[in-house]
Amino acid sequence: MKKNVITIAITLAAAASIFAVISYNSAKMDAAGNANHGVAAKAVVQLPEVAVMAVSKGNYQAEVIGYGEAKSRYQLTLTSEVSGQVESIGQNFATGKQFKQGEAVIQINDIDYQQALTSAQVTVADAKLALLEEQRQGQQARLEWKNSGITGEPESPLVLREPQLIAAQATLKNAQSQLTKAQRDLDKTAIAAPFSALVVSRDVQLGSYLQVGNTIGTLYSTDRMEIEIPLSAHQWTSLPDISGAVEGQWPVTLTNTTGDAQWQGYVERVEQHLDNASRQRSLVVVVEQPLAQQTPLFPGTFVTATVEGKALNNLWQLPATAISQNGDVWYIGADGYLATFTAKKQFSQGELSYITPAEGMESANIIIRPLNSYVQGMQVIAKHKNQSDMQLADVTRLDIKTSSVAANHVSVKL
Repeated sequence: MKKNVITIAITLAAAASIFAVISYNSAKMDAAGNANHGVAAKAVVQLPEVAVMAVSKGNYQAEVIGYGEAKSRYQLTLTSEVSGQVESIGQNFATGKQFKQGEAVIQINDIDYQQALTSAQVTVADAKLALLEEQRQGQQARLEWKNSGITGEPESPLVLREPQLIAAQATLKNAQSQLTKAQRDLDKTAIAAPFSALVVSRDVQLGSYLQVGNTIGTLYSTDRMEIEIPLSAHQWTSLPDISGAVEGQWPVTLTNTTGDAQWQGYVERVEQHLDNASRQRSLVVVVEQPLAQQTPLFPGTFVTATVEGKALNNLWQLPATAISQNGDVWYIGADGYLATFTAKKQFSQGELSYITPAEGMESANIIIRPLNSYVQGMQVIAKHKNQSDMQLADVTRLDIKTSSVAANHVSVKL
């Protein structure tokens, strides 16, 4: 009986211990669950922060950006107009050197042409003599017809030697034309530069024999350089009145591809046709005395042309990162929720874009770098960026520096 009591007591003690352990673990689990629930609740109410900048409508001076190749005003393949052997070559007739207008390029042996000129001179002298004799004979024939007492005109003009006189006059005229040609051929044996030029290539040597039409060399004029700048239809709408601007030598800044050289030019004319390949119309920009510039502008140089456009009103100036890949602009509405609209971009310059504001909006808090995960109506916390904090040069930052564009110039790109 005593052993049964002890057994029952031990069993009850073990049951009490097990119950205590279970109760303790349950309390710990409940406490941990409550803690996790609190964290989850806190995560639900924690809103994402987004960097925004306040924008408002502004007025800007447009700059139209185009590209082209510098070409000489005249690019001439010089050819021979007479045949003969090259007797001498001008001292400056070598690639890379420059000629002044009228300076001798080559001299062709002219003995045969001198002889032809002398022969033509003799022919002209004989024709003049023959004409004088015929005029004298015609006068004598008229006097004899008058003294004959026959009234009226003779039946044939040969009686008064009128056809003979016409033939003599025509012979003299033909002889004079031959003399002019002989003199011209002789003059063409001395070939000179038709304009101040740069020698691009030379295709003859001393002693070379030239036929009519043979190439002598290639010359590029040096008085001015012309650059055709094709522009899209959208870019043309950003330019001021064309006729007035051209008359006033519309200024253009040209920069080479490496950005270490600049030249000042002006719009000299506007093309009145569309290019067959690009379907664009071009401005023609001129640089005077290109090789005399501090940094010479050589033919064949590819340049970027910055053309001053017209004033643009009521645009928003945004960092380029504010426009998503889909072309949307995200902003925070007055209720604090995300909203979006499709950007109508007008111009861009570097890291800045200029767009037409959404209809009915004067200003807005624009998200600087929107994410693909954004949805309409999403609630966020705005973190405003000041203009003084913005750095356009560092594209890895969210900040955008606008103080560097105080002149409010924008560029129109294709």
